[in-house]
Amino acid sequence: MKKLFFFALLLLAGLPISAQTIQSNNYSTTGYIKSDGTLQDKSYSTIGYIKSDGTIQNKSYSTIGYIKSDGTIQDKSYSTVGYVKSDGTVQDRSYSTLGYIKDDGTVQNKSYSTLGYAKGVKKTWAAVLFFFFDL
Repeated sequence: MKKLFFFALLLLAGLPISAQTIQSNNYSTTGYIKSDGTLQDKSYSTIGYIKSDGTIQNKSYSTIGYIKSDGTIQDKSYSTVGYVKSDGTVQDRSYSTLGYIKDDGTVQNKSYSTLGYAKGVKKTWAAVLFFFFDL
């Protein structure tokens, strides 16, 4: 039993950090979000980071924004640029709806046209990529 447990531990230790695929509306891969918040383009080059405290950084580690625990999205000067509601509604700073992040990861604009897919990605992270920051 100890050998089996040890073997299973070795297998788990060798697994890479999982990444969620970001796709366009026609399902082509546009990038990846690793579980540690590293943002990569489709060629696996790092384009930015979302830190556990909500700080959003570009590939040079310069802070470009923040995700607050209540879904507020701010720029680097702490000015609110938008909101992500718990139901997935994405709004700009004036509370006008920009789009929606569905529970299945579908990202839609305000007219309900599909922009892309971010299955398994936090709604705030998907909103940052699709609506607020050009990484």
